[in-house]
Amino acid sequence: MNKIVEKRMLSENVAKLVIEAPQIAQKQHPGQFVIVRIDDKGERIPLTIADADKKGGTITLIIQKVGTSSHKIINLNPGDILLDVSGPLGRPTHIEKVGTVLASGGGVGIAPLYPIARAFKNAGNRLINVLGARSKDLLILEEEMADCADEQIVMTDDGSYGKKGVITVGIEAVLKRETVNLVVTIGPAVMMKFVALLTKKYQIPTVASLNTIMVDGTGMCGACRVSVAGKTKFVCVDGPEFDAHEIDYDEMMKRLNTYKKEEQSSYESYLKTLA
Repeated sequence: MNKIVEKRMLSENVAKLVIEAPQIAQKQHPGQFVIVRIDDKGERIPLTIADADKKGGTITLIIQKVGTSSHKIINLNPGDILLDVSGPLGRPTHIEKVGTVLASGGGVGIAPLYPIARAFKNAGNRLINVLGARSKDLLILEEEMADCADEQIVMTDDGSYGKKGVITVGIEAVLKRETVNLVVTIGPAVMMKFVALLTKKYQIPTVASLNTIMVDGTGMCGACRVSVAGKTKFVCVDGPEFDAHEIDYDEMMKRLNTYKKEEQSSYESYLKTLA
């Protein structure tokens, strides 16, 4: 069992939880994730490790309220217990000095992007962050991301903060003015698809993280199957990161919607219990 030691709401529906997990904190690397279960009847939720304190024995998770289980977890408070926090799982990000790295994150995808971006900067790379959100109040970890970057650009769909436009507008502005050696992108599937189309046009190596499609997290359930370069891969054990130019995003988005009706029905039933 793992105790929550700190909780902070980053926006109306996004919470930052610091959790006691000393063994995971010691062994985790950027890009890896954990499986969280709130109780013995709870579903397994994969969450990327946003930060870790080896000395303090804690890990930081950022979770968005999107359904029954995530809502239940966000309702917990410091001192409350999570039944299971298992990990670290998945393949760590390959970190090396390549020159200039552009880290692009959309919405809550900024959370798993943060430790990766920081690791690339610590490896001696020039780091440019391009962050996207629908509006200013939905932007998370802006200061933390800026602290590890040489430059940071913020794009909002409604123009309420930073520059108005989708994230690819900000990315292309950078690609037009200077050489970028690697792009890392994490966010909604449709965002990563268009980032990949853009960087392919500029022939820039790009890595995408597909953590949102996972369920079981151990390769047993098969729900996270994706086609990469025409071959079937399991995100939880083969990834969660892949060559962004080789992912079949349309197939992935269809799979993400497979149980949408059931998930919505469960959430609506749960909300009635709170009324």
